[in-house]
Amino acid sequence: MDAKELFDQTSLECGKLITQRYSTSFTLGIQTLDKKFHQSIYAIYGFVRFADEIVDTFHTHDKAKLLAEFRQETYKSIELGLSLNPVLHGFQMIVNKFDIDHELIESFFRSMAMDLDFNTYNDDRYLEYIYGSAEVVGLMCLKVFVDGDETTYQRLKRPAQMLGSAFQKVNFLRDIKSDFEERGRVYFPGVAFEQFDKSAKVLIEEDIQKDFDEALVGIAQLPDGAKLGVKVAYLYYQKLFDKIKGLSAAKITHERIRIPNSQKFSLLIGTYFGSKLGLS
Repeated sequence: MDAKELFDQTSLECGKLITQRYSTSFTLGIQTLDKKFHQSIYAIYGFVRFADEIVDTFHTHDKAKLLAEFRQETYKSIELGLSLNPVLHGFQMIVNKFDIDHELIESFFRSMAMDLDFNTYNDDRYLEYIYGSAEVVGLMCLKVFVDGDETTYQRLKRPAQMLGSAFQKVNFLRDIKSDFEERGRVYFPGVAFEQFDKSAKVLIEEDIQKDFDEALVGIAQLPDGAKLGVKVAYLYYQKLFDKIKGLSAAKITHERIRIPNSQKFSLLIGTYFGSKLGLS
């Protein structure tokens, strides 16, 4: 391995470390993908995770400036094919290798910027935010999975978006308390935190289930090396969603809902063997 290859490999491994530190569920899902996909998906997650940290974590800094600089450095790295920021270097490698549309990246940054400006969302802002913060991430991953097969990409584009949408909306429900108390945000349009009740919760859950149902059709059509990993992520979020559905509106506005790691591992093992036996 020459010096440049060592730099590339080290940068890609940073994406893996970030994923492992920040998300047990996504780490488990990635591990059940074909190994050829691992580094690419880790790199995508590392990129979006760090951008998200800018708007959610660095409260004593100028977040708008940090995000603008991160955006500028992202495009610079893609153009040069190089960055001394290992997260951006790993990400640009994947963008350039799989020809990821820059519009997806720009939509992502627009949604991150929305978190700096908007505390409540109307229907248009809500849909735009979900597209840029979640659906485009699914499309970036799909670009990796299809590896240049544009026909398959276009066929699975809508289900991939719906899977990202379902995941994000479940996160919104799970985090409704912390988003409001720590960041002053309520993502669901027309919903006031203080008046969040059963009827509002049911309407949101019906919308999420439609996304899950549409996404499942696409998962079954993914390339074999990607299908299992995406199915694990789907099942984890469906289980989390089912747990939330079984709780009252008051309950989820008073505590964050979690799936214990032991249950996550059970999902992984059950899905793996079910797939091998042709049961899932």
